[in-house]
Amino acid sequence: MNQKDTIRDLTGKLARCEGQTMKKETGTTKNTMGDLSRTPTAETLTQLGQTLQSLKTRLENLEVRQYSRGNASAQATSLKDLLQTKIDDLEKQVLSRVNNLEEGKVNLKNETELRGKIESALTSLQQRITDLEKGQKESRPADKFQLTFPLRTNYMYAKVKKSLPEMYAFTVCMWLKSNASPGVGTPFSYAVPGQANELVLIEWGNNPMEILINDKVAKLPFVINDGKWHHICIAWTTRDGVWEAYQDGVLRGNGENLAPYHPIKHQGVLVIGQEQDTLGGGFDATQAFVGELAHFNMWDRKLTVGEVYNLATCSNKALTGNVISWAETNVEIFGGATKWTFDACRQIN
Repeated sequence: MNQKDTIRDLTGKLARCEGQTMKKETGTTKNTMGDLSRTPTAETLTQLGQTLQSLKTRLENLEVRQYSRGNASAQATSLKDLLQTKIDDLEKQVLSRVNNLEEGKVNLKNETELRGKIESALTSLQQRITDLEKGQKESRPADKFQLTFPLRTNYMYAKVKKSLPEMYAFTVCMWLKSNASPGVGTPFSYAVPGQANELVLIEWGNNPMEILINDKVAKLPFVINDGKWHHICIAWTTRDGVWEAYQDGVLRGNGENLAPYHPIKHQGVLVIGQEQDTLGGGFDATQAFVGELAHFNMWDRKLTVGEVYNLATCSNKALTGNVISWAETNVEIFGGATKWTFDACRQIN
């Protein structure tokens, strides 16, 4: 069976299994937060298949670009062949799992272990392909990159290597691009021991975007799911819980009494692209961010209106975060999320 036939067979079986799974779930109560990571459903297998297809496409595009430039070295060709072989092997493993699901031969413990191995292999593959795509990575400025989350999954995310200090005020800013519906998902979440919702930015379902601090909520007046790049900032201080929300350099809303006199706790985990239900995990695919994100910066104070405007307009006076600064070495990616070259001042819209 050739590669295209394998994909076609996998897609057809997934569709049949998904229909069977939907019938079985009708009338039952489905667990949220992390449900997909614990059960071998057809939906989960579909996500794995889509991620594999995404990796295959990237590898093919890379090969076309290198040959068109006439710089396909023997070493690069050998590495691409090796990666292609690994992708083929993973496809066979996913197809085997689909066959087991279709025939009802599912062992939960074995499926969980195999899923972990497949996802680990996917992460390794995407990192090596990303390295190939960034052949001149060393010459790129450390902050000129974006994260891309093409699929709504519970395993695709990025993690900031640095934790947050205790903070009595903050400003968090970033560039976002998404046309996902309903809701763009969770651009970032910060969880600490004993509180998964210490600091979360989320747009879930048909609800407006919200900022959560210590599980307290404020609705934000952002409209960003139009497929265009937008710069957003949220500033907050523990004194009276005063907050401000900026979109594209303009103050769009403000309020107070958002977790007043509660300091942001330290020693937590900062994740980009997923909402945490446990410390560093418990992801729910329905709350995952879908789109592109760049220049995630955080300060331990409220920025002024002028400072926010400088960031949104790419002024040479723009600041970088003194708590979290956007740098490639500060961010790890997992599960098929990718890094691409990006310069907000040149590429927005």
